[in-house]
Amino acid sequence: MIVLFKELSTGVTNTLLIFFLTLILSLPLGLVILFGKRSKISPIRWFINGFISVMRGTPLMLQLMFVYFGPFYLFGLPSPGRFKAVMVAFVLNYSAYFAEIYRGGLDSIPEGQYEAAKVLGLNKRQTFMKIILPQVVKRVLPSITNEVMTLVKDTSLAMVISVSETFTVAKAMAAREASMAPYVAVAIFYYIMNYIVGFIMNRLEKNLEYYK
Repeated sequence: MIVLFKELSTGVTNTLLIFFLTLILSLPLGLVILFGKRSKISPIRWFINGFISVMRGTPLMLQLMFVYFGPFYLFGLPSPGRFKAVMVAFVLNYSAYFAEIYRGGLDSIPEGQYEAAKVLGLNKRQTFMKIILPQVVKRVLPSITNEVMTLVKDTSLAMVISVSETFTVAKAMAAREASMAPYVAVAIFYYIMNYIVGFIMNRLEKNLEYYK
């Protein structure tokens, strides 16, 4: 088993890179998309709504293939690097989901919160940063946790365009050795990674409790 995990480690780097880079880029991008969705400029709002609809309505696997093969087949342009295509597809896909999660959290804030902030003399920026955002973060954290745990498992989809990550290595090992052991090992890896994610997010959620 130790030998298996040692060989699997060759794909772990890409798995962790895909995971962390997707989180770092898609979480703030989701907020930008949310602001676009609420824009008073109709074309921007229509474009963002269409973008979210496409990202949520088509499989991530198909989006990966479109980002990688699309430039060449549609426009005759060189295809982006495989890892770059993975990152573009993952970030766009998850930012759309995060935007909808943020929207749900924002819509759950009572109008009275805004009115109270206005009475206190706070401007829109101060109201959002000091009163609304902290409440939204707490309310959306469980949903974000589910998406982050899904992301851990979705990293395996990178194999669709031949990016060598943990599952790709396990699949090659299983075919070479005619054994299920590599699949068991990779299942343990994903479980441990998701356990760590769940633990961290649960601690964060507890730290955001209003009343101890």
